[in-house]
Amino acid sequence: MSGLALLAAGCSGPEQKLGRGIGNATEMARMGDMRRSMEQSALYDGPDAALTTGVVKGFSKTMARTAVGAYEVVTFPFPSYDPVCTSYLSVHPSYPDSYKPNFLADPIFTPDANLGFGGGDVAPFVPGSRFRIFDY
Repeated sequence: MSGLALLAAGCSGPEQKLGRGIGNATEMARMGDMRRSMEQSALYDGPDAALTTGVVKGFSKTMARTAVGAYEVVTFPFPSYDPVCTSYLSVHPSYPDSYKPNFLADPIFTPDANLGFGGGDVAPFVPGSRFRIFDY
C-alpha cells in the first residue's frame, strides 16, 4: 500500500534533485565555472588576473559545485528538494559569456534522414571548440 502511495504522490522533487546533483558532481569534467571565472577576471581585472585570481576563484567554485553535487546525489531520496548553497553558486550550471551550449550534433537531437546530419555543437568538450554545423 505504501508503494502505491509513493507512486501516486509522484517523484518530481527527487528526480530534479538527482539530476541537479549529477550535473553538479560532474563539474570537474565540464569546467564551466573555471572558464567563466577566468573569462570574467580577464574582462574586469585584466589578462594577468585571469591566470591567477580567475584560476583560484574558478577552482574554488568548481570544488564547491562538485561537493554540492555529491551531497545532492547521496541525499536525493530525502526531503528537502530545494537547491542548496545558492548564495555562493547559481542553481543552473554556469558557462562563459562567450559560449552558450547548444544541442549536440547527434541523431538523437536532430534526426534528419534526408540530410544525413543535423545542426548543433560538434565538439563542445574540446576546450576552445566553437564549431557548429549550422550557426543560426
